[in-house]
Amino acid sequence: MRPSAGVRERVAAVHGAGGLRERLQLYDRWAARYEQDVAALEYRAPELAAASLASAFPAPPAGARLLDVGCGTGLVARELHRRGFRCLHGVDGSAGMLERARSTGLYRELRRCALGPEPLPAPAEHYDAVTVVGALGEGQVPSAAVPELLRVTKAGGFLCLTTRSNPSNRRYRAELDAALEGLERRGACQKVLVREVERWERATSEEESTQGTGYISGVVYVYRKCPVPTPAEG
Repeated sequence: MRPSAGVRERVAAVHGAGGLRERLQLYDRWAARYEQDVAALEYRAPELAAASLASAFPAPPAGARLLDVGCGTGLVARELHRRGFRCLHGVDGSAGMLERARSTGLYRELRRCALGPEPLPAPAEHYDAVTVVGALGEGQVPSAAVPELLRVTKAGGFLCLTTRSNPSNRRYRAELDAALEGLERRGACQKVLVREVERWERATSEEESTQGTGYISGVVYVYRKCPVPTPAEG
């Protein structure tokens, strides 16, 4: 079943926003209906990302410190909590979304931050894992922010990222792939998995639908931060 006109209009408004200020205002207004709307879209990214990250973790994650960037209302936190993650911090640019995330009681710390124009409010090498689920796309967090995500990740820690592969996000997907591949070539991180998913969420238009299925596709990335090489002695 195709998403309702209201859902399609709210998604189109956010994706078509002209600037950061307008986009954050739209997210503030959307916060109360956000979870209802993404449920109607059959949005799978939080579950897929959490499962992918949990499968990569080498040890029980209860003590791992994790940063959820673009945390929204806390959908990712719920999925991570189900898989044993307990030390969750979150950031988001929308005060309305942060209010909803705070009400879940799942985050130990929540702070307002619009990644891209602003750096993350955390010291270097601070987190065992960093997630960005749903916020990497055209007009949202720029692909150029990936090094900032790595900065706050401990050596040996993980990045778990998602983005859409639908036509209107194709250029961004290519930019993100190039950014990750460039960092891997420089020895900054190592690919753990890239999982392509055909039925990521329901399409909001025929143009975005993958081969007439009524869904758009997406991808989950998990990368591990490489230790900084120590200078050779002698």
